Amino acid sequence: MLQLRSFLLISILSLSSATHAENYLDPQPNQNDNPSQLQSIPLLQSLKNINQQRDFQAPYIHDLNNRYKVRTLFVETQDLPMVDIQLTFNAGSARDQEIAKGLYGLSNMAAKLMREGTDKYSANQVAEVFDQTGAQFSVQAYRDMFVVRLRTLSDPEKLEPALGMLMEVLKNASFKPSSINLALSNTQVGQKQLQENPSRLMDIRFYRALYGQHPYAEPITGTQGSTKKINAELLKKFRDQFLVAQNMNISITGKLSPKQALELSERIAGNLPQGQKAVRLPQPETQSGFEVVHLPYNSSQAHVTFGHLGPTHFTEDKLALEVANRMFGGSGFNAVLMQELRVKRGFTYGAYSSLSFSQAPGVFSFKYSTRQDQLLDSIQVAHQAFINFVSQPIDTQRLEETKAGMLRAFPNNYSSNATINAQLGNIGFYSEQTDYLSSYPERLAKITAADVQNAVRKHFHPDRLTLVVVNKELDQNALKMRLEQNLMDANYYLPTNPMPKASPQRPAEADVREAIPADKPASI
Repeated sequence: MLQLRSFLLISILSLSSATHAENYLDPQPNQNDNPSQLQSIPLLQSLKNINQQRDFQAPYIHDLNNRYKVRTLFVETQDLPMVDIQLTFNAGSARDQEIAKGLYGLSNMAAKLMREGTDKYSANQVAEVFDQTGAQFSVQAYRDMFVVRLRTLSDPEKLEPALGMLMEVLKNASFKPSSINLALSNTQVGQKQLQENPSRLMDIRFYRALYGQHPYAEPITGTQGSTKKINAELLKKFRDQFLVAQNMNISITGKLSPKQALELSERIAGNLPQGQKAVRLPQPETQSGFEVVHLPYNSSQAHVTFGHLGPTHFTEDKLALEVANRMFGGSGFNAVLMQELRVKRGFTYGAYSSLSFSQAPGVFSFKYSTRQDQLLDSIQVAHQAFINFVSQPIDTQRLEETKAGMLRAFPNNYSSNATINAQLGNIGFYSEQTDYLSSYPERLAKITAADVQNAVRKHFHPDRLTLVVVNKELDQNALKMRLEQNLMDANYYLPTNPMPKASPQRPAEADVREAIPADKPASI
């Protein structure tokens, strides 16, 4: 049973280091704080030489047999007297509306307020415990996940009070009205920043257009209207339902033995309410044809994003699609998109594609900025490049160069204890095998041009795209005509690429979902 070690906490709290509570809203962990890396700065060499001197090897991952049946992954590192702990809950913003319909931003608010005090300890006292033990503590909400991180020294004199306070705030955060009001007032500043950021506005509108009524549609931070509904009762309800042992996985990296890590994980799991796993997320509806959304914005530059729904994290084509994404727009100047838009035509300084995998279908998208007078031409070229990439044979030389680049970059995923532990959190959350890191080179080597081509034709769809354009004015009909003409010119309507049918209408007696909110996003 976890003990808070009250004598340690009392001695720490007696120290006079006063830190304002508001400084601890939304803390961010440092992902590059490996002391060995910092010490080597004066000795920097070319990457070529470094790669020759250092043999990167994926860490061995222990899948510990937690008696509470909470999956626990552990990597032992003896170089530093540190321990990284991550609790990953299936409780991101996608779960907000399971607490109350039309409520967005609840998980994000819970994360922001988690360290703002309990009935037993004030916000300053919480901060002092972490400060005086040299610990780093952070809480972050994402769409899929609610992540609690603790980095502390492995010395029990430091570990115990830091861990004790983590459990205290996780179970007993009071969510005082004054803290909620302060967080809400801070969103007003974020809202002003948001209105001055056309790229971010584009992203928010893109997700709304793509996901419609799905839980992924709204910003993690919520909307101005929905965040005003948040109160302590709703926050505690969210915690009691989702921040429970059976809805989490644990990852631990650091100077512990597997036995010590197992004991630590069982203390954590045993001191949380057991609860139950969150239900599966619904599937979003797939669109057909083109949807063009215009956001009027007075700027010298036009911003555009293309995209559609992608597969879930669990698709067998995941690695082949990651390769395809890098080939198309994820590998800088060598990528297809950069070649077509910047190198050949000078339409933009940078064009990039991205591919996200999540519990429900994720997103494939590509975006860039260009001059107003080049907007329609650039969109036509980008779309043509996408059609050609999907329909034409994969360039084998480019494929091998892309795979080689991915292999060189992969050790960044376990270059420090923090990055290792983040990987463990993802592996546990998405039920990956423990050899996920060590088997990567072999799995990547086996990816063939045929694998990539099959994955691309299955999951990439130039004939059903959502476009969001941010500029002064736009002829949406003219744009759609160009896109349709691209398909006709490429003879894309082939038997292997049939036009999808529109989603069937809901039965009249079915429950009608709430309309997309008209109020603005809460903050940036």
